Amino acid sequence: MFITLEGPEGSGKTTQALQLVVWLRQQGYDVLSVREPGGTDVSDAIRHILLDFTAGSINARTELLLFCASRAQLVSDRIKPHLSRGGIVVCDRFADSTLAYQGYGRGLDIDFLKALLRFATDGVTPDLTLLLDIDVDTGLHRKTDKTEWNRLDAEEVQFHRRVRSGYLTLAAEDHRRWVVIPADQPFATVTTRIQQVVGDSLKRRLGRQQV
Repeated sequence: MFITLEGPEGSGKTTQALQLVVWLRQQGYDVLSVREPGGTDVSDAIRHILLDFTAGSINARTELLLFCASRAQLVSDRIKPHLSRGGIVVCDRFADSTLAYQGYGRGLDIDFLKALLRFATDGVTPDLTLLLDIDVDTGLHRKTDKTEWNRLDAEEVQFHRRVRSGYLTLAAEDHRRWVVIPADQPFATVTTRIQQVVGDSLKRRLGRQQV
């Protein structure tokens, strides 16, 4: 099973993804934990370029292709092999981030992005995507209290509002894959809800396999 966590900045998805991995392993599952961009030597090098302030201005098309290059390597080296062995992959961001940030945020053509993403991911699509949704101002305020502040975080507020709106649009288009979880609740409440959703999804998946 391939599970992804998405969300605007400050939604807490990175910490929640790690919590989910711990919980799944406690249930006895073979879980691979990865993040985007990153996850391989090549992908980590690209991550440094994409998020580092010192890299200077990056053209939107350049940014798009760098994200896709990082993702293609991650899928090839780690995600597909683990899924082929019957394991669970939990990924902090995946292709939907490109649709939200480079599509809705930067204004690049959504249909073109979808075709490009099918190529970059070799057709790999999440079975379940958890959208941790939070108001943009609240999320950015959360991020300013932490040491990790990158090039994308520093974009104008309107950019982040377009990203959040894009995420909600994507979730509304595919209720079977997406589950929206309000991330402005207490951390433990969000954790419990994630575990409920993932647990139910795994039960349904195992039930189909047994039939």
